[in-house]
Amino acid sequence: MNNVKDVNVEFIKSSGGVFEVTKDEELIYSKSRTGNFPDEEEIIKKLK
Repeated sequence: MNNVKDVNVEFIKSSGGVFEVTKDEELIYSKSRTGNFPDEEEIIKKLK
């Protein structure tokens, strides 16, 4: 994710296939809701 400036990424280990992305404490992507793992461009678009 080198295409997004001023982004601090934190990986939190979990189990059960959970993958969530938050921005300013707001959930912007949840694999459990969509059933799919996002591609990098999808996440970058949501972070801008």
